[in-house]
Amino acid sequence: METSVSHAGSTTHVSFVCQRCNQPLKLDTSFDTLDNHTTGELTAPLVTVTPVTRDDPSVDIEVTNEQGPYTTHGCLDERRCDGVVHKTIPPASRMMSMESANSFTLIGEASDGGVTEHLSRRIKVMSDLFDIMSGQTEVDHPLCEECTDNLLDQMDQQLKVTEDECQDYRDFLKRLDDTAGEVGCSEMAHGVDEQSLQSELAFLRTEEAGLIAQLEEVEGERRQLAQQMAHLKTEAAQLGHQEEKYQHEYSELKRQLLECEDDQRSVDNQLRHAQMQLDKLKKTNVFNATFHIWHSGHFGTINNFRLGRLPSVPVEWSEINAAWGQTVLLLHALANKMGLHFQRYRLVPYGNHSYLESLTDKSKELPLYGSGGFRFFWDSKFDQAMVAFLDCLQQFKEEVEKGDTGFCLPYKMDVEKGRIEDTGGTGGSYSIKIQFNSEEQWTKALKFMLTDLKWGLAWVSSHVSAAK
Repeated sequence: METSVSHAGSTTHVSFVCQRCNQPLKLDTSFDTLDNHTTGELTAPLVTVTPVTRDDPSVDIEVTNEQGPYTTHGCLDERRCDGVVHKTIPPASRMMSMESANSFTLIGEASDGGVTEHLSRRIKVMSDLFDIMSGQTEVDHPLCEECTDNLLDQMDQQLKVTEDECQDYRDFLKRLDDTAGEVGCSEMAHGVDEQSLQSELAFLRTEEAGLIAQLEEVEGERRQLAQQMAHLKTEAAQLGHQEEKYQHEYSELKRQLLECEDDQRSVDNQLRHAQMQLDKLKKTNVFNATFHIWHSGHFGTINNFRLGRLPSVPVEWSEINAAWGQTVLLLHALANKMGLHFQRYRLVPYGNHSYLESLTDKSKELPLYGSGGFRFFWDSKFDQAMVAFLDCLQQFKEEVEKGDTGFCLPYKMDVEKGRIEDTGGTGGSYSIKIQFNSEEQWTKALKFMLTDLKWGLAWVSSHVSAAK
């Protein structure tokens, strides 16, 4: 609420705002005063008045509210007696006389105090009026016209909904009364068949007893099945533990099996590798691997040792002696392979100091090594040793020809003369002795001798190994 007072211009302005939209309100001048009769009408509840005379100073009024009817007696005080509210509203004439008695007339110009008093009175009247109106309803006052219209529309809608609900309740109550009447009529109509209903009731009771017995039987079966289920669950748990145990054992055995299979595969691989090595060794010629006979220019070589010497290529005697040692060892091994025993001489392989031993004269040794040059013409034991070796090679040839008539060495040997003949080439004959011989002739004779020995080595490797 806004209030403004101007003493000079004698202007008074009081402004109230709407409690909903907060817009300023312009009130009608009829609200300047509020007499007791109007206050009583506003504060009194809805009543039903019996015909009485207005001249009676005390009026008894029967009031009806939500709790029921009650009577008010002629007094202005509001009091509660035995749970009854008593309220007295005087007649309009009495109200007017009381208002006339309390009113007064202001003569002359209004002073500033009169304006202020008039304004305070007007504000008090309006405040009391709005408090009374707010106390009678759930809505706070004042309200503007637009908000009042909206409020009335809402209340009309609530009233319509309430009336619809009341009508629905009336319809349901009527339908309930009709249904009760129909039930009563039906009971009266079927009263004659009470005996048949009694017999039907007895039959139903008998059927009920049978069903109860059947239910008890089914319940017993259910308990038995529950016990069996509990027993089966116990067995299932035991089987689960056994299965887990068996699974662990199976996994352990599976692991051992895999390890055994790995070991088996490893052994198979080792066996396969060993078999391959064995096959490779079977195909390997130990004599060819041990004794490699080849040539290097005019020289015949055995295991890369040159046998012989030339004026242009003075081979050291240590290399010649080593070559003779390898040659003696080869012929000795071939003889042992064939089981051949030489008749006149025995080969003694002794490295670069190998020699031949005479079987007729045990004290006679023929050395197959030299220590000087080609000038030792008086050293005949070296020549005798080389001729004796040629004799042993001839015995080996004869032994081979006994089993294979087609075997033939490429160079023919003449043991008595100590010479080797080149039958397929130039047709020359070369002495294996050093005395009265040239280095070229002697070197070529040694080369032909190694060639014959190589042929004998090839025959023994192919025939003797295959026979075994």
